[in-house]
Amino acid sequence: MRIDTVLKPEDLLNEIDALWSLSGEKIKNMTTHLKGTTGSPVVTVNGHYEPRSWTDWTQGFQYGSELLQFEATQDSYFLDLGIENIKSKMTPHVSHFGVHDHGFNNLSTYGAMLRLYNDGKISENDWTKEYCILALKLSASVQAQRWTEIKGGGFIYSFNGPHSLFVDTIRTIRILVAGHQLKHYSSGENDSKTNLLKRAYQHALATAKYSVYYGEGRDTYDIWGRTAHEAVFNTNDGNFRCPSTQQGYSGYSTWTRGLSWAMLGFAEQLEFLQDQDGLPELDELGGKDYIEETFLKAARATCDFYIANSALDGIPYWDTGAPELFNLPGWRKEKSDPFNNFEPIDSSAAAIGAQGLLRLGNYLRLKNAKDADTYWSAGLTIAKTLFTEPYLSSSDEHQGLILHSIYHRPNGWDHIPEGSKIPNGEACMWGDYHARELALYLKNICTGKEYYTFFKNITL
Repeated sequence: MRIDTVLKPEDLLNEIDALWSLSGEKIKNMTTHLKGTTGSPVVTVNGHYEPRSWTDWTQGFQYGSELLQFEATQDSYFLDLGIENIKSKMTPHVSHFGVHDHGFNNLSTYGAMLRLYNDGKISENDWTKEYCILALKLSASVQAQRWTEIKGGGFIYSFNGPHSLFVDTIRTIRILVAGHQLKHYSSGENDSKTNLLKRAYQHALATAKYSVYYGEGRDTYDIWGRTAHEAVFNTNDGNFRCPSTQQGYSGYSTWTRGLSWAMLGFAEQLEFLQDQDGLPELDELGGKDYIEETFLKAARATCDFYIANSALDGIPYWDTGAPELFNLPGWRKEKSDPFNNFEPIDSSAAAIGAQGLLRLGNYLRLKNAKDADTYWSAGLTIAKTLFTEPYLSSSDEHQGLILHSIYHRPNGWDHIPEGSKIPNGEACMWGDYHARELALYLKNICTGKEYYTFFKNITL
């Protein structure tokens, strides 16, 4: 990608304000359209969000978007809507033992509500505040029990089963960190107590070791920053067996949304470590300095790979090994083309990855690192592309906010419009949510508000 090194957050204020104006109307449109339906909205089809009951992993993004809209605009309609939806529909997600997505669903909702209360942005209500605290504690404990032991550690296993480590989960471990901040632990047989921060970082260390590649010769396709969607283990002896994928092209190519989850997940945990003193509970894992060094290596590697393997404007294709990319020989040196005839773009990977680049850049700025501005400017470059057409959806009829996303290309779950050979023109719930979160992050920086993180003001 070509990084705009002179771009500043303030240069995007007009685009950010326009995004929030469009966003509010799209949320209202979607809410009306989905009234009376069951299941969570996942992707749009012909511009309309349709529910799909498959783990309902996107419901937190739906209601979390309502809270982000309130925080950005102070329109109480969205606050009331978000709180009512969270109270009436999110409880099953707190106790869901079958998924690895607790950090997506519950931190985006209960966590956001608690942060708004503690920030003084909504009226204090002791009962509701305690309700959010309890939900976060329970969610963290439930997520922590989804655990596979391996040699030297363990990981939170995916819905595929105990053998499966997903790279996605690096961002959902935020729920365990939040639970730890709330002074909670997870209890098991014979009253055994699990430290939630330690468990989160055991998972993160496993992800850094097995899901991220560093050009160190692990296999023929070991390239600095490449990620595997899934790492497969033999659960009988805890040994790593092979890379794999569910939504990418192969275990030896890089599914770019998984790459973006790693970029953002590691960058956020670096910010958390930078904000904390001590953390003696991490001594058994090598200590805070070792963990921070490991996370930084993973964050730098994945961000470098993204920069090197995106289109000129910072938007990636859905997989860097997608089989028809050879028909687009200049795809790294040209602007992204969501309307090409060969392979789809994934704008949702860009919405997630941009925040990862910005957060890594911010973390490194505080350390006076020379490469901090490269990552920071790369994140702003992507944001500028996403917040304008053809990615920002300006149509009143389209319920999606950010167009040209991909859900599951191998399974064919994405709508292909008439006259096109590939999916394009549609949005997804996580892409829209992360675009809103990115816009709020940048607007807070522009207006001098408190730096937005998942962990600040998540306290008792």
